[in-house]
Amino acid sequence: MRAMPAKVYLDYTQEELDRAYDQTAWVGNRAEYVAWYAAESAKARARLELRRGVAYGPGEDETLDIFPAAVPGAPVHVHVHGGRWSVFTKEDMSFIAPTFVESGAACVVLDFSCIPKVRIPAMVEQVKRAIAWVHANAAGFGGDPERIHLSGHSSGAHLAGVALLTDWKKEFNLPRDSLKSGLLVSGMYDLRPVVLSARSSYVKLSGDEVDALSVILRPEALAAPVTLVFGDRETPEFRRQPKEYASVLAAAGKPARAIEIPGANHFGILQQFADPASVLSRTALGLMF
Repeated sequence: MRAMPAKVYLDYTQEELDRAYDQTAWVGNRAEYVAWYAAESAKARARLELRRGVAYGPGEDETLDIFPAAVPGAPVHVHVHGGRWSVFTKEDMSFIAPTFVESGAACVVLDFSCIPKVRIPAMVEQVKRAIAWVHANAAGFGGDPERIHLSGHSSGAHLAGVALLTDWKKEFNLPRDSLKSGLLVSGMYDLRPVVLSARSSYVKLSGDEVDALSVILRPEALAAPVTLVFGDRETPEFRRQPKEYASVLAAAGKPARAIEIPGANHFGILQQFADPASVLSRTALGLMF
């Protein structure tokens, strides 16, 4: 009798787990979405006021793009781009800005170093420094430092999720509630299965780092409401992880909810930011206004 393949995580065999963390296996036209991001982002930069490539730290990648608010005292939406911790830049995500600016907010899209230039712990520190910079400088682009909201997509949702656990008082001498909400889209919140998958070929972390960067293991540190959004056409793990994280947060008494968007895959879900009437945009704006 032929032996059944061994299970390496939950009920996944190695092949199944690898596939569950491989977006291209589930979305064959990824290149079309990426081309759309670039084209729509160029249009957004052309028609909105933009302060491009503002430095928030000393590193060459530590810059951000600011789409200022039309009037002072506006809420600020800060976005962390995805790309499996290794691709994309802030320029690919400018297309999200019109929805926020035209609704009366400021929008800030972050850049940071990626793998292989740095490892994930360094990326987390850059994102936190960027958020601290936004808090200190928000008034200069029409933003209210007391109304900063954070989003992220895919690996950016992971980075944003870790940033939401920051002790802002201890690390930056800022209010503990420096972030008023988190909108985490199609992300990973437990890195333990990630490093067991084929992604281990480039995601290099120690056991202690995996635990520290798995936000699902640290619900007590969360200081802001979190909304976890994912599409019903995501891979099995990208559907399981947000639902499980929402359950863990709820059990810890933290304000959290999970929203599944019908018909959305991992790349198409992000396009909803370009439509103010979409589920994703209405959710984001509802957190801010």
